[in-house]
Amino acid sequence: MKNKVIVIAGPTAVGKTELSIELSKAVNGEVINGDAMQVYKGLNIGTAKITQKEMDGVPHHLFDIKEPDQSFSAAEYQVAVREKIREVHDRGAVPVLTGGTGLYIQSVLYDYQFSDKGKDDEIRAELEKEHEAGVDLHKQLSELDSQAAAEIHPNNVRRVIRALEIIKSTGKSPSELKEQQQPEPLFHHELIGLDMDRDVLYERINLRVDLMIQSGLEAEVRALYDAGIREVTSVQAIGYKEFYDYFEGKVSYEQTIDKIKQNSRRYAKRQLTWFRNKMRFTWFDMTENREKKIKEIIDYFAGN
Repeated sequence: MKNKVIVIAGPTAVGKTELSIELSKAVNGEVINGDAMQVYKGLNIGTAKITQKEMDGVPHHLFDIKEPDQSFSAAEYQVAVREKIREVHDRGAVPVLTGGTGLYIQSVLYDYQFSDKGKDDEIRAELEKEHEAGVDLHKQLSELDSQAAAEIHPNNVRRVIRALEIIKSTGKSPSELKEQQQPEPLFHHELIGLDMDRDVLYERINLRVDLMIQSGLEAEVRALYDAGIREVTSVQAIGYKEFYDYFEGKVSYEQTIDKIKQNSRRYAKRQLTWFRNKMRFTWFDMTENREKKIKEIIDYFAGN
């Protein structure tokens, strides 16, 4: 286990948190956040952020490190997580990187170099004007770089604009530039991918949203809205953007809940596609006998 990194990834609501706790107990692990939205304070219910009780004594890192109006890029995440991995290794423990943001996880494990290539203030300003005028920039990105569009949520306007800025200024897509890097792995790592029957997963997602509503998601989002937090990455997260539209009278309450469920299901599908195409996971089907499957995973990886 020395100097190893274990990664637990998969779609939303598949059960990553539960496994991360049990596996960490078995291997002297410490959990590191692998979710782009759980770095933000105040985004608890909507991101299904782990509670202190659920942590069950297992150390957790890089949760609640940013205010909701602050930016946090993949490059910043890369630096912060690599530093945390070294700290965990220095304590003789095993980093268990857990989450569903594929690009962030990949950027930590491999020698990806983030740069200012393709930066053009004039192009960016023009794209921002187009967005304000109602132009569907994500659709535009899909036509120019379908791979990049699949990795970026339509609500993440900042990243959509950045991708289009690169294309328009360099003539190359972000996907092309990334492939040219041919990065090498920086850590010895084990990749655990969790999946389940699609219908069962979608039922779990719908139930999770219902439970979030019962737990006070609307009030959580209202607090951010009333604080004047607008047009930043944090509130583009699923469960937050939809309520912002509701508060502004654009949709009904029922439509809001339905939209959160729909967007969550679509996101889960994109996550699975990304993880299957981009990284070589050992996949485990969590549809049935979850406790037995968790024990099998622990027995296998604790012995490696």
